Amino acid sequence: MPVRVDSDHLRLFRDIVLHRSISKGAALNNLSQSAASQHLQDLERRMEATLLDRSTRPFTVTEMGERYLALCQDVLRRCDEFDSEAERIRNEVRGHLRVAAIYSVGLSTMSEVEAVFRSRFPSATLEVQYLRPDRVYQSVISEVCELGLISYPESSRELKVLPWLDEVMVLGVSPRDPLASRSSIDVKDLNGVSFIAFDSDLPIRKHIDRFLAESHIRVRQSMSFDNIQMIKEALVLGKGVSILPLRMMGAEIREGRLVGVPVNAEGLVRPVGLVHLRKRPMSKVAEHFYALLTDEFGHEDYTLMETSERVGAEPRFTNAGQA
Repeated sequence: MPVRVDSDHLRLFRDIVLHRSISKGAALNNLSQSAASQHLQDLERRMEATLLDRSTRPFTVTEMGERYLALCQDVLRRCDEFDSEAERIRNEVRGHLRVAAIYSVGLSTMSEVEAVFRSRFPSATLEVQYLRPDRVYQSVISEVCELGLISYPESSRELKVLPWLDEVMVLGVSPRDPLASRSSIDVKDLNGVSFIAFDSDLPIRKHIDRFLAESHIRVRQSMSFDNIQMIKEALVLGKGVSILPLRMMGAEIREGRLVGVPVNAEGLVRPVGLVHLRKRPMSKVAEHFYALLTDEFGHEDYTLMETSERVGAEPRFTNAGQA
């Protein structure tokens, strides 16, 4: 008579044989000894064969019992392999994630993040689009991108903010500038300097303007740009000084083209975060991307100390709360 395969019954028989005890096998499978004995009797009746010779103490396994034990072990091994593979597939991060990022944050960080993301989640893909701040917000609202990576992130009825890191800003100067030799400067030393600013519609410009106004500092704006790269090039040419996130000057500091001088004043921090559509649950791949950012690229030592070390500059300060 054909025998129906049930993994619980297979496991029970295997455990009884391996422990040479019906009571131990029953206990391992949360059964009473009588229930286990009844199962063995039913099994032998269906198979029309004796599996365990109970006339000896402990019992002995018959030839048919040995063959059935081999079947039990093989099927249970395959079941365990299937369960492990199914768990791996359930937990595997899959899918395509689109992220809109402002140029300064994206270009300075995303290449490293993308490399780690690809190695960590080989079944997922990451696409980063570099946009102006207003278009970052719009791309998330219109659901072109699931996440927006932006400085000074703002929540709204449509968008929620996921905080990431705070970037300390410093005074960026040419190595030829007299201020370059200073280990730090007081904010009052910025009075009257030739200043290279961001365009007036950018959040970072508004932040710096407010900081200078609250510190009662007036600078002479020599020029303005809509991106950090152009400001850095103007600094290299000695056209003035500017206030920039330290991390954004990494390559130039390493090459000796710029110097970042800490400013002895509070408030020079650029918050960076992500925005996500409130009505749309985050996908699994987006959750893992955000966890990667916060866990491995969002620490204070990463934003300051390790950045300074990577670019070959001596760390001027050690955490995001000091300048």
